[in-house]
Amino acid sequence: MLFVTQLALNASWSYVFFGAHNITGGLGVIIALTFTLAATIVASSYVDVASAVLLVPYLAWIVFATALNARIWMLN
Repeated sequence: MLFVTQLALNASWSYVFFGAHNITGGLGVIIALTFTLAATIVASSYVDVASAVLLVPYLAWIVFATALNARIWMLN
């Protein structure tokens, strides 16, 4: 369920940030995505450690994208 949730948040961020031009909404979505992805990694580590490790670069990218989104929000 966590994986599906983070996948849906990822898809909705693109629409909110780029499609609707809502920087604040995009920041909220990507923050939720970051925490949901971290929870997905923790939960999947109990089932398959390799799967959890393979999600870590994705988390790094999302954290970087969150920082970019936050900076754009602060500049506007």
